This record gives sequence, structure tokens and C-alpha cells, in this order.
Amino acid sequence: MPTNFTVVPVDAGADGGPDEAAAAAEGAEGAEGAEGSEAPGPPEGEPDCQSPGDGNPRENSPFISHTDVDQESFLEGKNMALFEEEMDSNPMVSSLLNKLANYTNLSQGVVEHEEHEEDSKRREVKSPRMGTFIGVYLPCLQNILGVILFLRLTWIVGAAGVLESFLIVSVCCTCTMLTAISMSAIATNGVVPAGGSYYMISRSLGPEFGGAVGLCFYLGTTFAGAMYILGTIEIFLTYISPGAAIIQAETAEGEAAAMLHNMRVYGTCTLALMAMVVFVGVKYVNKLALVFLACVVLSILAIYAGVIKTAFDPPDIPVCLLGNRTLSRRGFDLCAKFHAANNGTVPTALWGLFCNTSMPNASCDEYFAQNNLTEIQGIPGVASGVLLDNLWSTYADKGALVERKGSLSVSVQEESRTSGLPYVLTDIMTYFTVLVGIYFPSVTGIMAGSNRSGDLRDAQKSIPTGTILAIVTTSFIYLSCIVLFGACIEGVVLRDKFGEALQGKLVIGMLAWPSPWVIVIGSFFSTCGAGLQSLTGAPRLLQAIARDGIIPFLQVFGHGKANGEPTWALLLTALICETGILIASLDSVAPILSMFFLMCYMFVNLACAVQTLLRTPNWRPRFRYYHWALSFLGMSLCLALMFICSWYYALVAMLIAGCIYKYIEYRGAEKEWGDGIRGLSLNAAHYALLRVEHGPPHTKNWRPQVLVMLSLDEEQRVKHPRLLSLTAQLKAGKGLTIVGSVLEGTYLDKHVEAQRAEENIRSLMGVEKTKGFCQLVVSSNLRDGMSHLIQSAGLGGMTHNTVLMAWPESWKQEDNTFSWKNFVETVRDTTAAQQALLVAKNVDLFPQNQERFSDGDIDVWWVVHDGGLLMLLPFLLRQHKVWRKCRMRIFTVAQVDDNSIQMKKDLQMFLYHLRISAEVEVVEMVESDISAFTYEKTLLMEQRSQMLKQMQLSKTEQEREAQLIHDRNTASHSVVVTRTQAPSTPDKVQMTWTKEKLIAEKYKNKEPGVSGFKDLFSLKPNQSNVRRMHTAVKLNGVVLSRSRGAQLVLLNMPGPPRNRQGDENYMEFLEVLTEGLDRVLLVRGSGREVVTIYS
Repeated sequence: MPTNFTVVPVDAGADGGPDEAAAAAEGAEGAEGAEGSEAPGPPEGEPDCQSPGDGNPRENSPFISHTDVDQESFLEGKNMALFEEEMDSNPMVSSLLNKLANYTNLSQGVVEHEEHEEDSKRREVKSPRMGTFIGVYLPCLQNILGVILFLRLTWIVGAAGVLESFLIVSVCCTCTMLTAISMSAIATNGVVPAGGSYYMISRSLGPEFGGAVGLCFYLGTTFAGAMYILGTIEIFLTYISPGAAIIQAETAEGEAAAMLHNMRVYGTCTLALMAMVVFVGVKYVNKLALVFLACVVLSILAIYAGVIKTAFDPPDIPVCLLGNRTLSRRGFDLCAKFHAANNGTVPTALWGLFCNTSMPNASCDEYFAQNNLTEIQGIPGVASGVLLDNLWSTYADKGALVERKGSLSVSVQEESRTSGLPYVLTDIMTYFTVLVGIYFPSVTGIMAGSNRSGDLRDAQKSIPTGTILAIVTTSFIYLSCIVLFGACIEGVVLRDKFGEALQGKLVIGMLAWPSPWVIVIGSFFSTCGAGLQSLTGAPRLLQAIARDGIIPFLQVFGHGKANGEPTWALLLTALICETGILIASLDSVAPILSMFFLMCYMFVNLACAVQTLLRTPNWRPRFRYYHWALSFLGMSLCLALMFICSWYYALVAMLIAGCIYKYIEYRGAEKEWGDGIRGLSLNAAHYALLRVEHGPPHTKNWRPQVLVMLSLDEEQRVKHPRLLSLTAQLKAGKGLTIVGSVLEGTYLDKHVEAQRAEENIRSLMGVEKTKGFCQLVVSSNLRDGMSHLIQSAGLGGMTHNTVLMAWPESWKQEDNTFSWKNFVETVRDTTAAQQALLVAKNVDLFPQNQERFSDGDIDVWWVVHDGGLLMLLPFLLRQHKVWRKCRMRIFTVAQVDDNSIQMKKDLQMFLYHLRISAEVEVVEMVESDISAFTYEKTLLMEQRSQMLKQMQLSKTEQEREAQLIHDRNTASHSVVVTRTQAPSTPDKVQMTWTKEKLIAEKYKNKEPGVSGFKDLFSLKPNQSNVRRMHTAVKLNGVVLSRSRGAQLVLLNMPGPPRNRQGDENYMEFLEVLTEGLDRVLLVRGSGREVVTIYS
């Protein structure tokens, strides 16, 4: 947040001391009316309209007003009369901040944020109140911890061993942590509305990548819903109610197939029920989210409690082994071949399973006959030393026996098939890459915080903190669980995926305390809740993509119920989710959604890396702990994990994304390719220029593309080389720079001079390290040549949007080749072309590229808002070594009716959202009467203007007369400034102006040489000019009092008068406005927004 905010009132008489021209002031007020008033902007809450004249819609932003204002609502006053003709397009800063205060960043969907209708009303919303813990940390925790932890983590530890499991979890958590760092940088680079990662990627990499990855993220979320539903059904049918199975297996071989059919039936019914719940009442899903989260937390606490209990009181959970083979304990109770009964021994139920009869002399399985039965403890406890046995991997093929390492076993030759015998068998082939694909979905869910950005009190602080803390927490839980499972549970039990050796009980549940049902019920409700959350979030993501309109065939899914609920998107989501349920295997669905999530994370990292390397002006994340190398590493890791999990799934996912990308890119045009490398290069450049020419760039991509206007002397050398230094400092080699100049004459006569001038300019560009193009025009006069440059410089979409020129220091000399008329007409040309204008005054005092400011301030005087260029320029300058150590200060002007305290809060929030740190001052411009000095200065200005127009004097006489009036003007001003800055004394006399005194003063000091011009000097000054001069004098006094020692002063440049009769007066106003300042950059915006709070 910006600091050092002070409100500094300015005394009413600061510009003229106590000698106030009361009579003149009264006359000025009487002549005012609507012409001299200020536009406060549109009413609060109304959207911005299109700009007049350009035919292109403006950025939907609360920071600039484009609506037609009510002329009667203008503020009465003289303080800002210099800017009054442009108040309809450039509002006062107070109006801007008032509008900003009523703006909300609550998520309303992508279209609502970017493409408001002209007559749409901003809906009333409550301010977001969610903090980091509730808004980001807990949702991420709930989405990351889930079904894999409860149903598959023990099996992964058993198959891969503690060391390789640790590696799997570490790699996956590192991948999500790097992605979270990139996501935090993007999410804190402005406000991220609804759409989460889709919004971030599409706005960072364009609609093609955004649409492709957005659909992949949607498919991943949808298949995640299918995985959670399958997990719910697996818990229900395997551990809660095995007897609820509808389809029963006739043989042992058909049990797996029957289980899959039951999963499909129950999964379809559960999906239909959940879809109805989401359709009817989403609010109930959100209310139950905390309940589901509580189930997860309680389950994890029960696991840790159970581990602690095993240290001093291990549970009695016997596991039956035949030799070294684990037996499924579902068809027998006693782990023995015989047991005592009726003073004898009789075969047990286990005997009947391995032998053809229950008689002692029956024919039995050879391995059963050769090996003994033993019982071991399934959970020997954390102090048992079983960790050493579980360190290494034990991968197996599908249908392999689960065997215990180190147990005595007598092998038999040509063993018959083990099918039908009560052995625990592996259901799928296990190896490292398969386990990575199955495990990775358990670390997804890191986008939960960014998806809720609109509901957060301070999203730019909460998203990075909450997301990274959630990843750290869950990573610790997963890594500690791996070690604890390996240290507490026997290896054969870990590899028993469905707990068959434990009579069909959940392995992790047997470890928990106080009861296995805590884990079973907790995991059931948590997976059920996660499925509901997926079915709630996925349709909204599809709706956001559809409403963007980048994929035409999806537009029907942008519609929904009257309250905005995505009905059609929910229907499509349910159908896609059903395809995942028909697969019916949790282990088969997990790698599919891993692909889509990994692709999404890969492009989040790519977006951050691209933005960081391009260094666009809008890339100013508040989260500072990112680097392009970390993003590139995260992107590479995601790509590697995709192919590690499943290379064919990875290729299919990339093919889907590529097809969507090409569809979006080429739906309306075909691309032509040339021959050879040069042909490819030329075609790519041609294609890129055509793409850029489609329309004006988005606000985020706006950067000053500068046309530098240079003046040349008689020898075709550049008059002001420091102008190129300023260009290099402003651009830093980024974007387009065109260095232009005009030679007077005809091309046939001047082509040699033109060539020499171009060589001089290029040489100077090399010295000043200005990267750009040189464009020199030979024209019959300077005025037309400069107009031609402004209109035609550049090629296609690579045209300039900003003109940089030097202030004409000798504008009062009529023999100056660059007269004030050329300057004023150039200002009008840039305005008509909707281009920004930068005028450097005292440009020869600007620093060279080799200089370094060790301290100092860059002062921004923000009077009216015309697009935010005043905010952007200091940020760009401070990227260069010359200005890097300078501080940025923003001064804004408050009128009498403005609430300075409210302006403080609004301006703080505005700068905070712009990610710009600056010291801010609000200067109160108290309404005051027009001073005698202002009245006299206006009178002298008009006398000089009329004299030069009416009298046909020789050049010598004109210069002498101009110098005479200028000397009187300067002497008068120095007296007034001295009187203003001197301390007030008791004997100071208050001077009141009357008509008689005014006339007497007017004739008191007249020179003998002009005594014949009584009619000229009896002129009464134009009241509009008096008010404009009042603004210039008063603003100049305020700027001098604050910024006299600043390294650079940036100031709003008023526009020239609409009628061309007062052009010379306009130059005088600008001269007075900047008088006494060393380095001044007058800034006139194009009227287009160039800064945005959005990501």
C-alpha cells in the first residue's frame, strides 16, 4: 500500500498575496456559466461508454469517463479553468476516485468484467470479507486431501517402498509448489475474476492457449468428479456395506468384473443424485463444504493418533500367511490346518479351501501341503523396526501373489494355477510411472483459492499465502504419512489394496484411533463432498469459456437459468462425468485427469515465464518471490510428469489441446507459407502484422510506441540529442520506436541533405542506444511534414501511439522555423489521431544514459485523468538505471467540494490495485479571488497579441516591443513572488481594486514609446483568459512549492482552445504553468485506458 499520505491545504492567496482584484474577480464570475465548469463524470455505478469518434469500445474500466455529462452539473469555479474544455472526456481526479470507490471486483463472470453493454447497470453487491484462512487455505486443503490419501496411499507405499514413495510425493509436490509460485505471480498482477486458471492463462497467453487449456482444465475437473464418485462407491461397497452389491459373482474369477458393474450402476445413480442437488441448490453445497472439510481433518487427526498409540500399544490385527504368501481372510476365521475338537483334531475351514474334501487324508494343494501356516501382526507398531523392510519397492505383475519377504517358504515345481484359492493377488501391474499417475490427482486442487478471488478481502495477499501454506501443509501430511505407514504397517498388508487379509477392512482405518469407522465414514463424506464441489465448479468454468465466445460451438453452454446457474453446462458435465464412471476403475480414471491438470499447470508456468521475460509494463505482481527459471522448471516438470504417467494419454491430451488451439486460431482465416527460411520469416512477419492490425491492443498489452519528433539545424544535425536519451530510458529496447524529422523543400532538391540527415540520426541513435526505425520526410513546409509523419509513420499494426517532442523554447520569435503555430497544430493533430503526446521542456537538462541519479523524486501532478499514462511513465522510467533510485510521488488536486479524506482512501486503493508504490499528497485548491498579478499578466498577454496583429511593425520593432512587454511581465512576477514568499508583517496594507484604481494603475507605468496606443491599453481582458491564467498561475505556484527540487515533474498538458483565435495565448498559459521548473514532461493522454487493475 502507498504510504506517507498527507493532505496539504494551499492558502487562498498563495498566488497573489493579499492584493486581490476583487472587481476583476466579480467580472470573471459573472462571465462564467457552464463554459467554465468542471464535469464530475457519470453518476456513480454507471458503466463506461464508447469513446466518441474512434468507433472502438473503450476498456470497461472505472478509471475514465466517456459518458456525456450534464452541462448543468459542472462544478462552478476558476481553479481548473485551464482544463475546462476537455472535462467531458477527461474527468477530474476527484470524479475518478469517487467512481472508483463505488467499483467492485466481485466475480461476475468474464463477460461482465470486460464487455458491459452501454445501458447495463452495475449490480449491487456486498463487499467481500473472506480472509486467507477461510477463503484460500481451507478450500485448498479440502481439494488437495481426498480419496487417494484414504484409498491408495498405503498401497502406493507398499508397492513403491518408502524411498520411492517419498520421491513420488516430493516430485508431485514440487510440481504444484512451482505452479503455485507462478500462479501467485499471475493472480497478484491485478484482479482475477471468475474462471480461475482459465482466466489467468487466456489473459496472459491469448485466447488460443486460454481456450485449449481452459477446456483441458474443465475436462480434468469433470473427470475428477467421476474419480470422487467412484471413490465414494468403492468405500460404500467394499468397506461399509459389501452386501449391497446388486450384481453377484458366480465364481471367484468373476468377482472383479462384478465389482466393476456394481460401480457403474451405483456410480450412475450417485451422479444423477448429485447433479440434481447441484441443479436445485448450489448454496447447500457451499454450506456443507465446511462439514466435509471437518471430516477430512478429523480423519487425518485419527491417523496420527493411531500412529502414536502403536508406539506403546499396537493393535491386535493378525494376518495369516501360508509359507510366505498372504491369505485372504474372507472365507475362514482360524489360521490353522487343524483345530482341536471333541478330544481330537479336525480340519479347519481353511483345509476345505485347499483340499478336495474336509477329511485328513484328502488330496490337497501341493504348496499348502508343503508349507506351514503362520500368523503375524498386520500393524506391529512404529517401534517394531518394520520400516527397514518397507524401504525398497516390491513391484509385481497383474495377478501376482502378495508375498512376505524373509518368511520361510518351500517352493514347489509346476504349481497348478492359484485361481480359486484364498490368496491375496495384485489386481493391476505396478511400476513407478503407474503409481505416479495414480498419485498425482491427490496434489491437485491448488486453484481453489484463485477461483474464489472475488470473494476475498485482499486477494493479492491471500492467494499466495493461503495456497503456498496449504501446499506446505498437505506435503507435510503426505510425506509424514508415507514414513509412518512404512514404520507401522507390515509390507504385505500395505500391498493389500482392498484389505482382504484384514477381513475386507480399510487398511488405513485399522491404524486409526479410536475406531476404524472414523476413517471409513470420514473418507466417505469427504469424497462425496469433493464430487459435489467438482460438479459445482466444472459447469461454471465451461460457462465462463462459452461466454467468452472464442469457441463458437460452445456458446449454447453460456446460457442458464434466470439466476445465472449454468443448466446446459451442468448437463454436459454430467454426461462427460458418466463416461468416467463407465470406466469404473479408480486406477484407470486417475491418470486421465492427471494429464489434464498437468497440462493446465504447465501453461500456468509458461504464462508466468513469458510475462516475466517479455517485461510488459503491466507485469507488476505484488508477489515478488518468482523467477522465470522457476516457472520454466515447473513447466518442464509438468511435461515430464505427463509422459512419466502415461505417454499415450499425454499425446492424446496434447492432441486435443492442439486441435482446439488450431480451431480457435484458424476458424476464420487460412495461413499461407512461403518457401525457404526467408520465406517463412517474411510470412511470419506478414501474418503477425495482419494479426496486430485487427484492432487496438488490450490495455494490458499497451505500451508507448513512440514517434520521436526531432528538429535539425542547417547542417542536418539533431538539435536536441537528449530527446533520444529520454526515449531510450523510457523504452528500454521494448516496443516500437520511430525517430522522425522533417526537411523543408522538395525531395528532388533535398534528397542529398535528407540522406545525410538520416545518417546523422541513425548515428545518434546508435550512440544513445535507441533501438528503432528512422523515418525522414521532405515536405514543402514543416507543418505539413509533421502532419504526414503523425498520420503515416509505421506499417500496418506496428504504428506509433505516442508522440514525443521538445518544447519550442524560442516560440516568441517570429523568425523561428518551428513557430508556435506549428506546435499548436501538432498538438491538435495528435488529439485528432487519438495519440498520446509527451512534450519535454528544458530537454537539454535531461540526463544522458550514462548518468545516474542516486536520489531524488519523480513528481506526478495528476490533475485530470486521461487514460493513466501519467502513472505508467514513471514506472517505465524507473526500470532504467538512470531513474532507478528515484522515488515516485503523486500529487492530486482536491477542489472545495471534494472530500480529501475519502480521496485518500480511494487513491490508496487505486494505487494498490495498480501495484504501484508511491508517496501520495492531496493538495487542496481552495477557491480564491483572482489576484492582481493574474489580471495584469492576462492584460499584458492580450495587449501583446493584439499589438502584433494590428500593427504592421518591422521585425526589429516587433522584437523590441515583445521584449519590452516580456520584461515588464517578468519584473511584475518577480515582485509578486517575492511578496508572496516573504513573511507577513503587521504593517502590510490590504489593496482593494476599484475601477478607478484599475484605470489609474493601467496608465501609471506606461512607456513613452507606446503612449499613442491608448485604445490598445484600454482593453478589458477576456474573462475566459483571466480564469485560465488564474489556473496556470495558481497551479504553477503549488507545483513550485512542492516540486522545485524534483528530478522530473510530469504534468497534465491542457488541450489547445477549440477556436483557433487564442493559440498564442495557449502557449503563454503553458509557459506560465511550467515556469521555474528544471525538467518538465507535459503529458497529454490519448483518451484510451493504458493501465488496468486486472490480471
